[in-house]
Amino acid sequence: MASADQLQFQEFDEAEDLLATTPNATTKSVSEEARPQHATLQMGGDSDGEEGETDQTELLAPQKKTSGFWTFQYYQDLFDVDTSQVLDRIRASFIPMPGRNFVRYHLRNNPDLYGPFWICATLVITVTVVGNLATFIQMHGKPDYNYSPQFHKVTVAGIVIYSYAWLVPLALWGFLQWRKGVSSGVSTYSFMETVCVYGYSLSAYIPSTVLCVVPYEIFRWIILLVAMCLSGFVLIFAFWPHVRRDNKMVAIGTLASIALLHVLLAVGCKEYFFWRVEEQPAAPVTTTPKAHITTQKM
Repeated sequence: MASADQLQFQEFDEAEDLLATTPNATTKSVSEEARPQHATLQMGGDSDGEEGETDQTELLAPQKKTSGFWTFQYYQDLFDVDTSQVLDRIRASFIPMPGRNFVRYHLRNNPDLYGPFWICATLVITVTVVGNLATFIQMHGKPDYNYSPQFHKVTVAGIVIYSYAWLVPLALWGFLQWRKGVSSGVSTYSFMETVCVYGYSLSAYIPSTVLCVVPYEIFRWIILLVAMCLSGFVLIFAFWPHVRRDNKMVAIGTLASIALLHVLLAVGCKEYFFWRVEEQPAAPVTTTPKAHITTQKM
């Protein structure tokens, strides 16, 4: 009992000294300090707020890539993608839908270079191999035809396709960056997101070029035009939200330039790799009349 009384008096003394220095301070008894403290955890309070995010806030979400542009980790992260993500993005490039932005719904601020690199590499192989095979099928059996593989077309296809998948996005990204500073209503993607959109948009050309082995000119034009439209709609639906608030002529000119370059790629590949073999008219055969020699009997 004596120790308890001494402890209580000591507590009163400390409280008196504390109130003397800070009159507004609150005191806590020793018994209260000895009680275990309980922490409360609130769960499920932010789910409604996350579901109510607008498209703009998700599009402008911070990038996951934090490494510097010149570091190896930056490029390693661009190839850190699983098979399900790549397949989902390829399927989305085959079925473009209005109102479903390819970047917002499928890239989600996580662009990759794995898919675009292998899509371009596969397209280079298919367009050259199938192009050579289609020419061989058309010319096979002709007496004046000697088959020789055209390996130089691999170099031409590689330069054209990879230039289109890198230089055109670079020019478009730079133009939108400039327009972003001129007009407040213009926005843009990052450079890697722009490259990613262009790379995945070429996936529709792979099966169409394989089908071009069929030696029918009208069929080739149809399947290449279908692939061109599917691929072009991916680009139009992705970049239209960024330029629609710009000057009307500039917005239309930007989309027209995107579509024109896309058409030139498709038509150029058709005319160069799957050119129509013209039937050469047969040369007329000229016959010389035989000389008749008559002999007279002597």
